[in-house]
Amino acid sequence: MVNQIMRVSALLALVLTCVFPIVGNAEDTIEKAGVGVGVTAGNMWFLPIKAIEVTIGALSGALSYVVTGGNADLTKQIWRDTTEGPYAITPEVARMGVGRRPELDEKE
Repeated sequence: MVNQIMRVSALLALVLTCVFPIVGNAEDTIEKAGVGVGVTAGNMWFLPIKAIEVTIGALSGALSYVVTGGNADLTKQIWRDTTEGPYAITPEVARMGVGRRPELDEKE
């Protein structure tokens, strides 16, 4: 009985492997590890700096409203410039900064 279950399981695994092959992608393990390390190291610096930037932008926007006599357009512009994302570095954000790599496009 156990032997029959093992055979059926092996046959099912073989059929599923043939029907649903693993799709390869252009990224290898070393590149994924490098991207992970780079994103983590970048966020160690980026997140605190972004928090400081947003805080200073909010305060300076409010101060600009007082100093300019109620110029709401300037205040909104300062707030928009300092509070826009991204708030964290993701692999997609990192790739936008580096650009497309033709050698990876060829593998796809």
